[in-house]
Amino acid sequence: MSSAAAVMRMRMRMGMRSSIFTSSSTLRVMRGMRGIVLAHHQPPPPLCKDLDQGRISSRSISSSSPRRLENIDLKELERLTKEAEERLKQYEEPLKRTVPLHMSIAECLRWEPESEEDNVVVQGYVRSVRGMKTYRFVSLGDGSSLAPLQAVVPVDTNQAEGLAIGAAVRLTGRWVASPGASQSHEMQVTQVDILGPSDAKTFPIQKKYQTPEYLRTIPHLRPRTPINAALLKMRSEAVAALTRFFADNDFTQTHPPILTSSDCEGAGEVFTVAPASNVAELADEDSKSKMFFRNKKYLTVSTQLHLEALAQSVGNVWTLSPVFRAEKSDTARHLSEFYMLEAEMSFVNDLDQVMNLAEDMIRNMCATMYESPTVYEFLNREGRVGSDLVAPEEVKARWEGMMADDWPRITYTDAIEFLQEHADEFEHKPIWTEGLHSEHEKFIAEHVGDGKPVFVTDYPRDIKAFYMREGQSLPDISSPGPTVQCFDLLVPDLCEIAGGSMREHRLEPLLEAMKRHNIVAGEFTSSMDGNAPTGAKAGPLDWYVDLRRWGCAPHGGFGIGFDRLLCYLTGVQTIRDMVSFPRWFGRCDC
Repeated sequence: MSSAAAVMRMRMRMGMRSSIFTSSSTLRVMRGMRGIVLAHHQPPPPLCKDLDQGRISSRSISSSSPRRLENIDLKELERLTKEAEERLKQYEEPLKRTVPLHMSIAECLRWEPESEEDNVVVQGYVRSVRGMKTYRFVSLGDGSSLAPLQAVVPVDTNQAEGLAIGAAVRLTGRWVASPGASQSHEMQVTQVDILGPSDAKTFPIQKKYQTPEYLRTIPHLRPRTPINAALLKMRSEAVAALTRFFADNDFTQTHPPILTSSDCEGAGEVFTVAPASNVAELADEDSKSKMFFRNKKYLTVSTQLHLEALAQSVGNVWTLSPVFRAEKSDTARHLSEFYMLEAEMSFVNDLDQVMNLAEDMIRNMCATMYESPTVYEFLNREGRVGSDLVAPEEVKARWEGMMADDWPRITYTDAIEFLQEHADEFEHKPIWTEGLHSEHEKFIAEHVGDGKPVFVTDYPRDIKAFYMREGQSLPDISSPGPTVQCFDLLVPDLCEIAGGSMREHRLEPLLEAMKRHNIVAGEFTSSMDGNAPTGAKAGPLDWYVDLRRWGCAPHGGFGIGFDRLLCYLTGVQTIRDMVSFPRWFGRCDC
């Protein structure tokens, strides 16, 4: 065997592998169909037979070293190359003709082959149909892309008459270069399969512009619109990025309960739970024996208290869970049901550690998602797509702020002093004891953050929850009253998206705080034996007090309104359009 032949056989072996397993016509072979396809074809060309059977000798291989290549006949090499290319074409052509190439619309739109490809299959929903004398031009979407796929269907194609807006279809045909300017390629359809017919006259989502208000009246169909499909995909990618972040940082994902015995926030804004067959029990405080759980239970407003219990088992924990608020609010920022991401850190004694985690988590999520095709397409959309959202340029600036380093941090006291310097610009005068109004938060986010999120820390004790640890008095820091070690995270336009604190891990200070908030009745013992004087009750939070009796380490955590965060990153201007099935005061449609 000549050295030239050995070189060519080895190169052809390598070349054929590359061609077979990376050519566009055989991508699906790699997805589980390779054995079926190859069973219908002849063995590899004789040119590769020796290599396949292991007959190439070590002497032939060594003779292909660079110092011996100078003796190769270049004309012979060229002839062998052409012969190999012809045989590879013969080997691949049957695959092109017989293997259906199933692709998503996003994959198709990114695919620009040099020559036309046969037997391409796409599935989706018809967005629009334009009829001509001999052809029908179909716009098809499947949720994988904001842009639709353009398909040309001859009117005499089987089932072509069933192509109507809203119909679920499978189209098979050739992927060819398009003469139009809207996309580089289009599908020349040879077969139509109507998988789910639609009545175009009654389908609620027509090609014309649909207002967000109208789409909210049909939440079961709204996800089919391109923007809402993109929002669903971005939501999924955000969850995946967060899950990886917490796993990489040794946090345990947990699933706290939805039904709870207490109102975590202490504000009374809860939904009470009872069987539908016995709603009367809600009004009868005395007939506990008739109640399903023997006393009143609620839908959770926060999983934090239960996370604190779980953190004493495995250390750092997190969850992404639905929470419920019975606020009679009709603003663009509030829902009655939404998702809250909450995390608890064990054995930490510094609020900065908790803020560092929240900052790193959000920055990592944004940096991970920013590389995805879904986010890229969403931030670079054109035309009227997403015309109800914040402009893409402004949304990009939000992402850049989220991915920036070193987010500013300012104490509540300093923030009030800063606001008071501009008091004439506000409807509500900034007062230390009254908290921050939305206009104050927006002003701080815009002027202190300069495009970045801003942490506001150390709020007055009496306007915050009972479980927050009281701040330590420092000689160089003065405030009008006692504060707690907590933070709110503010962003421009949307204001607060996260809040966290150090938790009061000491038994006696916790009981004092619960008394101030009228949660504990009577004189509750601070001893570690768990015996309380007669008449002293922590009510449904007895179990939470128990966590402080036996080995409670310093700890802290935070919660992030997940839907509100996604609103900020997508430019959706009301949280009702971020959630697929929104529930708010007066509305729970399906």
